[in-house]
This record gives sequence, C-alpha cells and structure tokens, in this order.
Amino acid sequence: MSQWDKIIPKPRTTFVQVKCPDCGNEQSIFSHIANTVKCNICGTVLAEPTGGKAKFKGEVVKALE
Repeated sequence: MSQWDKIIPKPRTTFVQVKCPDCGNEQSIFSHIANTVKCNICGTVLAEPTGGKAKFKGEVVKALE
C-alpha cells in the first residue's frame, strides 16, 4: 500500500444497476440518492432516500465501477 492510499480516502458511493419489479427495465441509479427515483418506463418507485444509502425497491443487479 502506497503512502497516498493511506492519506486519500476511497469513496463509499457507487452507481448501481436496478431492475424494475414490474416491467423488468434496468436503470442505473446513484447509491446515495436525495430524491425518489422512478422507473422511466412504467413509473414504479425503484429507490427511496433514507438520509444515507438508498432503500432499493427493485432488485440490485450489479454495482457499476
């Protein structure tokens, strides 16, 4: 581990791919959202803010890096 890895912290946030439970559409969402996120196709709520990490209503397919 280099000296810079010790000094500079890694981010705890990521983008995640969430699958809609109703229509099956996959959408990329930020992990720490501030507003409710709805599906672009059917309008179902996919994620709700909690003040930290989002509460996902759909299935999280994968974390994007």
